[in-house]
Amino acid sequence: MSQAAAVAGSGGGGARPRVFSGIQPSGEAHLGNYLGAIRRWVELAGDYECFFCIVDEHAITQRYEPDELPGRVTDLAVSLVAAGLDPETCTLFVQSHVPEHTELTWLFNTVTPIGDLQRMTQFKEKSLGQATVNAGLLNYPVLQAADILLYRAGLVPVGEDQRQHLELTRGVARRWNARFGDYFPEPEALIGDGGGGAGRRVLGLDGVSKMSKTSDNTIPLLAEESEIGRRVASAVTDPARVRRNDPGNPHVCNVFSLHGFFTDADERDEIEVRCQTATIGCMQCKKALTRGIADGLAPLRERAAELRANPGAVAEILAAGAERARQVAGETMHEVRRRMGLGPGAGRPA
Repeated sequence: MSQAAAVAGSGGGGARPRVFSGIQPSGEAHLGNYLGAIRRWVELAGDYECFFCIVDEHAITQRYEPDELPGRVTDLAVSLVAAGLDPETCTLFVQSHVPEHTELTWLFNTVTPIGDLQRMTQFKEKSLGQATVNAGLLNYPVLQAADILLYRAGLVPVGEDQRQHLELTRGVARRWNARFGDYFPEPEALIGDGGGGAGRRVLGLDGVSKMSKTSDNTIPLLAEESEIGRRVASAVTDPARVRRNDPGNPHVCNVFSLHGFFTDADERDEIEVRCQTATIGCMQCKKALTRGIADGLAPLRERAAELRANPGAVAEILAAGAERARQVAGETMHEVRRRMGLGPGAGRPA
């Protein structure tokens, strides 16, 4: 990668390194989103130039209801701001409000081998057993590459399940640079837990798969205590602990792992010992977790209520974010078109 591209990935000479990350609008965020990504975003915004995107165009690669999508975008935006994302310290916007994303996707398609897309694990999993597979699902990783490179981001916070997509993005940048001259950075994965475990993969209430809406194993981020209690009560615990007086193993219990995020160290240590000695039952452990989650997320619920009472505030945040994103995206696309021989002034020196 050239020095110019490296500087671009840092957001410009002397500027803070630039980060891009996106999240799909599946509706109100859940605890897995918060612990696995959103809390990490809040931390990153203090140290990096961050572009955080609600990726609604990714969401339409699967079956969806058009009349529900705008509400889901708004719900997610409320959750993100309530969780601590400050529009003064980061750029928060909606993907479809910045049309340059889809334009760059098309241009990147011309330098992306179809075989690379067909080998993507996520494409194989989501197309398995489907009679027809739409081209959007195949091109999903190219849109991801455009999302990142449109802002010439040098860093991307990713989980293990997205590493393959980031490698494809790096490959797109290399091929485009080789054909049209060094311009795009090859983004690096931003690895490492944030404080309090932010950035970790969070297991769902079923104790088997990652917490996700599709698996119906989540706790809504802004749920009231009664709803939290109902969800936690359904959580799978130590499968070997059949009876109340059987000693438990908290280290194979997902309820105990969630205590690690919401319960202070002394109480957590006490719960661990009492579980191992069968002096506390699973329901007592779950009730303690419910209180911890409800108390820990109370400030988020209060902030969300304020935002919902003033929906214009959220719309203004997203509009301002889109304006800022389009400024950067426009600069990128001007140079991309020029180098690729497209549009007015194509091929002229910069």
